[in-house]
Amino acid sequence: MKIIQKISLQTISSRRICLRRISLLAFSVLLIACEKPAEPPPPPRPALVTVVGAASENAGMVLVGEVKSRYETNLGFRINGKITARKVDVGAVVKKGQVIARLDAADTNLSAAAALADVRAAEASYALALAEVERQRILFSKKFISQSALDIREAELKTSAAHLQQVKAQAAVSGNQSRYTALVADRDGVVTQIHAEPGQVVAAGEMIAQIVDSRQIEVLVAVPESRMRDLQVGNNVAIKLWADKEKTYAGKVREIAPVASSATRAFDVRVTVSNADDAIKPGMTAGVIFTQITADGVVIPLSALTQINGKNSVWVIENLFDNVGIANPRAVVTGPYTENGVMLTSGLQAGEMIAIAGVHTLIKGQKVRPVFAAQEKVETEILLKKP
Repeated sequence: MKIIQKISLQTISSRRICLRRISLLAFSVLLIACEKPAEPPPPPRPALVTVVGAASENAGMVLVGEVKSRYETNLGFRINGKITARKVDVGAVVKKGQVIARLDAADTNLSAAAALADVRAAEASYALALAEVERQRILFSKKFISQSALDIREAELKTSAAHLQQVKAQAAVSGNQSRYTALVADRDGVVTQIHAEPGQVVAAGEMIAQIVDSRQIEVLVAVPESRMRDLQVGNNVAIKLWADKEKTYAGKVREIAPVASSATRAFDVRVTVSNADDAIKPGMTAGVIFTQITADGVVIPLSALTQINGKNSVWVIENLFDNVGIANPRAVVTGPYTENGVMLTSGLQAGEMIAIAGVHTLIKGQKVRPVFAAQEKVETEILLKKP
């Protein structure tokens, strides 16, 4: 009986162990069934990038200006009058002293004749006063007249002499007025403007014609204040005409305005054309290529620069493989800012790839897929192939 009871207890214990094992197995299966499948890693995010190149030692600045003559003279009569003749037309080549136009000289000739008559009368009065003084001196030497009588005659002589000088000066002015009826060129050049015609009554100083010296040609450009630091008188430049972009002229900075223009807030700079020919004419549009020395470094777009922990940084795309790279931040030292971006003096080398958009959303070590701008794609491929 005891043996039977012992066997029953062992059987019950074995069943309990089996039930426990079955329960644990079922629970494990349930846990495995409830677990979520592992998510695949996110694909590399696109990033707009560029490959930086070494900044040129001579960073060029191209500005558009107007061709002008160094000497542009606006001619006008020095007296009022009515124009009776115009001797030249627009485009005429004139020489110094050549007559441009004439005024009616009738009134000025009459004034000159009247002034000349006054001179003749004054000369006669002076001759009479001189003869009278001579006679008085003889009488005084013989004690026939007093000293006061002689002094009166000598004073009259001085008055007559002064009057003679006065009328001679007035006659010279009248003679000049007669000569002023002819408007003459003050230098060799080309007539570019005419503002009066025969029969027109003009005032003194009113512009009649403009003459420019075609032998001394220069280009006037407005330089922004951000580029004035390195600009100096005597700097060499290159000049190209819009009318003929194949030919390049040599030039030199001749003059820099000391103050900025109130209208443009830029500084007027005049560039002398060293080898000007007949093809370059006043009024044409010209491009002036300034050459300015800058520090060594690389230039990056402003959008590529960011602040990380208070330091200027860029995101460098490294370990590029199968068009996928790793984005890592790098501190850089910035230099001058230019129209093309900001120059980096250290921290980045030419040929390295950097992100230029969305730099504030990148994470260190993040995988990215570089995307190049269309206009940079060909140049970038060339850079990447270089050893």
